[in-house]
Amino acid sequence: MPDELTARIAADLGISELSADEQQTLIGQFGEIALRAATLAVLAKLADDKREEFAKLAEAGDASAIKAFLDAEVPGHEQVVQAAVAEEVRRFKDFQAE
Repeated sequence: MPDELTARIAADLGISELSADEQQTLIGQFGEIALRAATLAVLAKLADDKREEFAKLAEAGDASAIKAFLDAEVPGHEQVVQAAVAEEVRRFKDFQAE
């Protein structure tokens, strides 16, 4: 399954022709960028007085607590994250095309 996932991500990013090592490096770097973009997009939708609470949950690393918090505080947060990641994929492809 990880190989299939890597192949799909590489295809989505348009880097399938690169070596496996290069693909892994770029996918790792892209993952960091996409996570940052998704976090910022969610934070932009979060009320100012809830950002500190979110930061504490994120620092603790409890994924279920973070999800429960976002479910309550940011309706549609999954779509916000998907849109942010899709935008980063688009930007990555645009950068490659240059």
